[in-house]
Amino acid sequence: MKAAIFVLVAMAAFVILGPLLASADPLQTDPPSQLQPPSLEHVLGTDLLGRDVFSRVVHSGRHTLAVAGFATGVAAGFGLPLGILAGLWRRDFDLVLIQALLAIPSLVVALVVLTLMGRGVVPVMMALGLAQIAPFAYTIRSSIRALETEGYVDAALSLGATRFYILIHHILPGAFPTSLAYLGVVFSYAILNGAALSFLGLGNEPGTPDWGVILAEGRSAFRSAPWIGFAPGLAITVTVWAVNRLSDQIVGRNRPAQIRL
Repeated sequence: MKAAIFVLVAMAAFVILGPLLASADPLQTDPPSQLQPPSLEHVLGTDLLGRDVFSRVVHSGRHTLAVAGFATGVAAGFGLPLGILAGLWRRDFDLVLIQALLAIPSLVVALVVLTLMGRGVVPVMMALGLAQIAPFAYTIRSSIRALETEGYVDAALSLGATRFYILIHHILPGAFPTSLAYLGVVFSYAILNGAALSFLGLGNEPGTPDWGVILAEGRSAFRSAPWIGFAPGLAITVTVWAVNRLSDQIVGRNRPAQIRL
């Protein structure tokens, strides 16, 4: 967990404080300086238009992480209450409906939403968030159903506790670690799917760089200038690894849940 936290703190500092070090304009072109390898002047080299890759990675990191964070909020805002209701509702219809939605890949859902809403920052945020509502709801539903079979719930019922009391004091606190951990999973998917959309040219409007856009730009010059795509690719990989590692540790430390009666 310490390694994951260290990486996330370092990445946050890199994105927040990086612009103070990356003084170059990430959108400023300089044709005579195109495809320069990493040097003291350009730490990560330059791209096809002579733009400083380090500056673009740092500035686009803010945008990428902000979009992923907003998408995570959308998924949690809708998925959490839906998952709680589905977990408490003693029917199987909700499971069939959620599993039917889960059969559709999240990237396909995002593409459909973008087709309906058009391109732009807000549509991308909404598309990435809406695509993760069903997985989030299913995870919460499964967690609640599993907690209802725990011995401490039966003990609380035998002591005369109401179901509402059990929900507030046992079920929801027990489901909190899973909810918190899955936020990390949703955040990771938002980064990956957002990068995929941008890589395919279906994400943000032109002129709004993110890590996926820089990856796409480095594709055509990969053999002659591999540094263009290496930096954003490494940033995506490290961030997703750290978030998922932290999520796994949160779940592991809270299993089995120890909840007092």
